[in-house]
Amino acid sequence: MDIHNNFINGRWVPSVEGKTYPQKNPADLTIVTGIWQESGVKDVKNAVDSAQQAFKNWSSLTIYKRAEYLKVALTLMRERANKIAEILTAENGKTLAESKTEINSAIKEMDFQINEGLYRPGEVVPSAQEGVMAYSIRRPLGVVGVIAPWNFPFNVPARKCVPALISGNTCVLKPAYLTPGTGAAFVRLFEDAGLPEGVLNFVTGNGSVAGNALVTSPNVKAISFTGSTNVGMGIQKAVAENLVRTQLEMGGKNAMVVLSDAALKKAAKEASRAAFACSGQWCTSTSRVIVEQSVLEEFLSMLMENVKKIRVGNGAVSNAGMGPVCGEAQLKSVLEDIEKGKSEGAKILYGGNRLETGDYKNGCFIEPTIFTEVTPDMYIAREEIFGPVLSVMAVADFEQAIAVANSVKYGLSSSIFTNDLQKAHMFIEQTDVGMTHVNMSTAYKEPQLSFGGVKLSGFGIPEAGHTGIEFFTEHKVIYIKNNP
Repeated sequence: MDIHNNFINGRWVPSVEGKTYPQKNPADLTIVTGIWQESGVKDVKNAVDSAQQAFKNWSSLTIYKRAEYLKVALTLMRERANKIAEILTAENGKTLAESKTEINSAIKEMDFQINEGLYRPGEVVPSAQEGVMAYSIRRPLGVVGVIAPWNFPFNVPARKCVPALISGNTCVLKPAYLTPGTGAAFVRLFEDAGLPEGVLNFVTGNGSVAGNALVTSPNVKAISFTGSTNVGMGIQKAVAENLVRTQLEMGGKNAMVVLSDAALKKAAKEASRAAFACSGQWCTSTSRVIVEQSVLEEFLSMLMENVKKIRVGNGAVSNAGMGPVCGEAQLKSVLEDIEKGKSEGAKILYGGNRLETGDYKNGCFIEPTIFTEVTPDMYIAREEIFGPVLSVMAVADFEQAIAVANSVKYGLSSSIFTNDLQKAHMFIEQTDVGMTHVNMSTAYKEPQLSFGGVKLSGFGIPEAGHTGIEFFTEHKVIYIKNNP
């Protein structure tokens, strides 16, 4: 079995204490995909020190020179996309088609952020004083920490590390415990592109040890994190003493509203896709569908037609439509949440069981699950489940739909299906989220626009889009007075 190392100061090195852990394929837990370093505080310190030493030279390069390195890495990303997709599927469980989609998204994100760095370095503005030139420039922060999630272990590092690097920062990337190989594949792109030693470092291990060491390091100037709300809030408390800026992309409980005038067939298809793609493990997955009572039965019938076509299986098999959830802990958590839904009186319309016989016996497979007769006060209607579980709720009218959609503590994404332009605009104005859609999936996004939530879904400057580089830079304002 291959033993994989950390990447510190341009070299692949074992952890100081020599501790390791196995990564298991969630489609078949008897398959160990690799042995990874269980990094400790000393390993993280070495990575941060390496990044700090590299910062002066890296930030002193022209942005065009930095872009040259990143463009080579981008070319390699395109060339290796299929191989990386195989690694991603083996670690996360999502289908190969979904993994390829994620890598394609990362390519788009990276391409946008490289060009964003080149063309948005600052601004020149008129001065109120005669003979004065007033402008601003953006300066890198220093060493930044990137903590990536297991659900998008390739796209998220691209969305975070690339704007950090193009801006002149140096990085320490800590991948999710469950998906270290995907993170390592990302780092190898930059190694093979010739990135100078120490500019991008990589440490694997448990979040409570390696992640905490990165967050609390006095030499880290910013932390960009994607993960659960509880962990994100813990990070915010931990960095307060050092005044470290944070970018926290956290949980969601995303609602799709379906009005009586909607194109129901399209709405049902999008609900099925957004609820069960990647086994419901997108932060932007549709986890609640709020339907006007008058079309509830018709909508449910169409929804069932789509869900029954989903073939659950090993994501590496070409005809699989939905893979396993990502690991034993996730399997246990989702099954417990399904039981909570039952105990509260919600009705299972479809699924609700673990698949554990035949080809499923060694994996973390759960049927696509639909709950009906769900009320807004139920656990499954309020809390993020992060699995293939969809709650359908009936409402009397548009006003009640808005109230139910906004009744949770999260505010990441939402959507509405309607042909009423006035109600669509009212929904856009009143839905309490960072990203919303009309007649589209809750999960849709493009790299040229910012991505982030409100309430307990996000904190700090949003990532991606024009704000991607904004987070990783500070402004310096300059006034120049011409000689009299």
